[in-house]
Amino acid sequence: VQLVESGGGLVQPGGSLRLSCAASGFTFSSAGMSWYRRAPGKGRDLVAAISSTGGSTNYADSVKGRFTISRDNAKNTVYLQMNSLKPEDTAVYSCSAWVSGSRYWGQGTQVTVSS
Repeated sequence: VQLVESGGGLVQPGGSLRLSCAASGFTFSSAGMSWYRRAPGKGRDLVAAISSTGGSTNYADSVKGRFTISRDNAKNTVYLQMNSLKPEDTAVYSCSAWVSGSRYWGQGTQVTVSS
């Protein structure tokens, strides 16, 4: 199982970023996918999750209405569109897959929201 995130960077408050997570080594279309984040000095928190078909999603209260999780099963990729970013969104964002009873993680991508 391999998960590779991309799309992080430095953005001003109010800006947008789109994160991508390219998956390989498992049947992507059968796996629920999630995005987590770890802010400096804090634990890892669930940001958003999406079912295998994309028909069901859920979000942390802190990002509802600003972030959108989606997936393209033809491209084995899950996305996180982040709008109206705030300084408190600064964190390392990682995607995660639950495969055959085990959870797998990508290496993470840094998102920094600062003026």
